Amino acid sequence: TGLGSLEGRAPVTRSGARPGDVVALAGRVGWAAAGLAVLQRGFRSPGVVVAAHRVPQPPYAAGPAAAAAGATARIDVSDGLLADLGHVAAASGVVIDVRRPAVPQKLVEVGAALGSDPVSFLLTGGEDHALAATFPPGAELPAGFTPIGEVRAGDAAVLVEGKPYDGEAGWAHFA
Repeated sequence: TGLGSLEGRAPVTRSGARPGDVVALAGRVGWAAAGLAVLQRGFRSPGVVVAAHRVPQPPYAAGPAAAAAGATARIDVSDGLLADLGHVAAASGVVIDVRRPAVPQKLVEVGAALGSDPVSFLLTGGEDHALAATFPPGAELPAGFTPIGEVRAGDAAVLVEGKPYDGEAGWAHFA
């Protein structure tokens, strides 16, 4: 249960993304998934990814900052970036096109050690509790947000560099 005050503002929901909006991310993604993969293989190292899985670090201040900056839609990333952006795309009736992310070196190392694609940690891994939001074109993004894609007109979908992602999008409840 979340309790608080909107301080007179309208809520920023999943359904407000519009074509032309910028998709931005606050917080990190993929680290908890890498930590879970390490633990599932019976390892405890590298400690930084195991710690990310065990104790996520949500960017709590990013939510109010996004609202104050005029975010049109917003969602926490707990089920995987593509899966959660899929909820925004469906609620808003738009296409969200995400750029292929740069992979932090530590996730490259974990992927190599486990024989896994480290990009999948970033795109489909959950439990980091980052915050994704859409902002009007030309809006100044709040501190801590990095642009990762754009919103386009079309039937609800999430793409990676203009193409459907080849794999699971993330955690699917009740699947």
